[in-house]
Amino acid sequence: MSDLKMTEAEIQQLVADCLVANGCNQENAAALGRTIASAERDGSASHGLFRMPGYIASLRSGKVNGNAVPKVTRISPAVVKVDGDHGYAPLALEKGREALIEAARENGIAAMALVNVHHFAALWVEVEPIAEAGLAAMAFTTYKPAVVPAGARTPLFGTNPMCFGWPRGDKPPLVFDQASASMARGEVMIAARDGHAVPLGTGVDAEGNSTTDAQKIIDGGALLPFGGHKGSTIAMMIELLVAGLTGMDFSYEAQKNDNNDGGPPNGGEFMLAIDPNRFGDAENWLSHSEAFLECLAGMEGAHMPGNRRYANRAKSASDGISIAENVHASCLEFIKTAR
Repeated sequence: MSDLKMTEAEIQQLVADCLVANGCNQENAAALGRTIASAERDGSASHGLFRMPGYIASLRSGKVNGNAVPKVTRISPAVVKVDGDHGYAPLALEKGREALIEAARENGIAAMALVNVHHFAALWVEVEPIAEAGLAAMAFTTYKPAVVPAGARTPLFGTNPMCFGWPRGDKPPLVFDQASASMARGEVMIAARDGHAVPLGTGVDAEGNSTTDAQKIIDGGALLPFGGHKGSTIAMMIELLVAGLTGMDFSYEAQKNDNNDGGPPNGGEFMLAIDPNRFGDAENWLSHSEAFLECLAGMEGAHMPGNRRYANRAKSASDGISIAENVHASCLEFIKTAR
């Protein structure tokens, strides 16, 4: 499989061209293009152009409103609600971000509930701008059943990712983004596509047997939560924060209500933003937390979340972004075959 080099702007334009040709307006297409290009730029191929077939399928089936006009409402001093008008999540997130930041700065802490959105992207893209604005932030979302609760035999939870961002002054923020599943489903799908095995403990086959065969996990099998019952309870918490608070579908309800066209179901997202300057240590919180992070970074072998992503970003800026030619060709085909 050979690759070609693209710039971030070229990927954004390619995505926009695909989406507009298939019924999306420019504003929604541009927002989604920024999200997908960011994923490719930072080495997250599982959330980049790899997702285009699902996006296009959901436009062509009419499930997603490509002309969505998100509505932002401040329903209380510290709670922002964004109704995504059944469109893709990126534009709704961009529209609601400033209101969330403003509410957090006014109150010390604020939450944002996104409803009627179709979420198919990485969460760090959404959290990083809030952390860059000087706030700590968290984000959670659900999907359709793909993860077996600890001790059970059938999937109930989505992969239910969570993301946390911490501001670091003049340095890039610390941001981690991880599924509550043992592995992100997109990564398992890429392993299946490329014929690679996955680690034991990633998932089970259709009979509930542990397997390293990624295709068996995708075809009728399921993922396992990370850390057994600990990951399972985190997945449960995310279901309640995202669906229980907002009134949107739990993952098992999304499965029943979705048309299963391969694109993301209608659902919700829950975000928190926290202003460290409003928690009683305005003069010292940054230096205090930096001392801790420097201690962590100085430990031999310790993992610092985000370092690989930032390294990939720098490499992409200097060398270009590698895109598989067959992935690029499939995007061009989406434009050619648009109705």
